[in-house]
Amino acid sequence: MRVLLTGGGTLGHVVPNLAVIDEFVKNSRKHEILYVGARDGIEKEAVLKFVKGLEFQHLEFEEVTVGKLRRYFSFQNFVDFFKVPVGIFQAVRIVRRFRPEVVFSKGGFVAVPVVVGAGILNLFRSRARRIPIVIHESDVVPGLANRISARFADLIFVSSERTKKFFGGRDASRPSRGRAKVEVVGNPIRAEVLKGTAERGMKLCGFHRFKPVILVMGGSLGAKQVNDLVWNGLDDLLKKFQVVHIVGKGNLDMGLKKDGYKQFELLFEELKDVYAACDLVVSRGGANALAEIAALGKKAVIIPLGTESSRGDQIVNAKAASEEYGWQVLHGNVEVSQLLRAIDMASETSFGGEDVVHKKASKRVFQALFDLTLNA
Repeated sequence: MRVLLTGGGTLGHVVPNLAVIDEFVKNSRKHEILYVGARDGIEKEAVLKFVKGLEFQHLEFEEVTVGKLRRYFSFQNFVDFFKVPVGIFQAVRIVRRFRPEVVFSKGGFVAVPVVVGAGILNLFRSRARRIPIVIHESDVVPGLANRISARFADLIFVSSERTKKFFGGRDASRPSRGRAKVEVVGNPIRAEVLKGTAERGMKLCGFHRFKPVILVMGGSLGAKQVNDLVWNGLDDLLKKFQVVHIVGKGNLDMGLKKDGYKQFELLFEELKDVYAACDLVVSRGGANALAEIAALGKKAVIIPLGTESSRGDQIVNAKAASEEYGWQVLHGNVEVSQLLRAIDMASETSFGGEDVVHKKASKRVFQALFDLTLNA
């Protein structure tokens, strides 16, 4: 089976694809996978490193030119306007060469030229020769890239029941003609994330079991607000907790060394063990991180990116997660005292258990892609 995957820009658009790749490899090492990403995107390093760990030989990586589509005025819009058709042309060539049996997009602006390119080719093909196009939306409110891609999709996966209304499609369980099917599957997470060992995580951080552990994550691009909050309140935090802090690439404070505090730029394979070791997570509101935290049954404090630096998707994600799991959410210019109070409140609450929906998502996506190739 030949499958083309795309998605990138942040790890939130990449990690779910890694979970799907893992399902393909478990099914058969004879599948051929092509991953299409941006030349300077985080996806290339993440995908190739992951596949190397699986010792899987049948994955290629191709690059396309990416132009970001913004809803606001920027001179960069003028520059990127010309990048979009270039990326689509490159994607058409890639799809024609690789001849995928199905295309799966995890979103981000790198996915737009790929999905549009495959959609254009489908216009000139008979129904029997069409390439099925499947997209997945992690956020409660879909981004512009997936709204565009949805026009070319045959099947749309979403992680929340609240998201279905934005695509105006039909329920996947109801046979009909026209419009893409929409199905709630949760957010694909890597099976490895669920297999961490607390003992290894404690050893990695140099921690002991006499104080609870807090994991702080600012996202794959880092988060200055979250980092500053932790550093400013570190002495108070360390009175009660041990803190493992993922600061983002280039954000390590080499001069900050304290007992019970451990910094990392990024964590990939070791993250599962740190998850297992921690008692509570402080995180941004990215959908992928929230899905992993929920699947592991962890208590959490969520500090979503605000509308001044994002489209507000994390705010909606955090609100939905708070209602479902009882997590604490902090907005705006958060003070150290607010963070400390939220951590205390979260520590005292009990989370209702692991969310099994996200655990099953990658298997459901794989099965759907596999079935589409059989029915094509």
